[in-house]
Amino acid sequence: MSYGQSAALQTAIYGILAADTVLSARVDGAIYDALPAGTPPATFVTLGPEDVRPRGDKAGRGALHRFSVTVTTTEAGFGDAKETAAMISDLLDGATPALTRGAVSFLRFRRARARRLGTGDQRQIEMTFEARLEDD
Repeated sequence: MSYGQSAALQTAIYGILAADTVLSARVDGAIYDALPAGTPPATFVTLGPEDVRPRGDKAGRGALHRFSVTVTTTEAGFGDAKETAAMISDLLDGATPALTRGAVSFLRFRRARARRLGTGDQRQIEMTFEARLEDD
């Protein structure tokens, strides 16, 4: 197993999301690894936690990465957040982005959780994706 591809995967995922002009326009470019200081925009996307397990075999090293991408909004209802989440899911599910280290065998959607935060003024959809990576 190697954790060495984690940064390459994160860079690729961010690149896919940021390069999509429709998604970027929908969230006014608010796609983050970490929220910037100050008041967050009404709707934004964050790359979230990651869990990595070994998946090497006789042919070589590899790992299974489970990571989250979250849509957070103060827009009324879940409709806007769900439409944004669907766009992200469509962009990532089945994608095989090029990495600066290693290769993606598969990338797929695993699950999503929609919920209200705090007093209910914010809504959040956390999607979990799974990527099998082969190391060089």
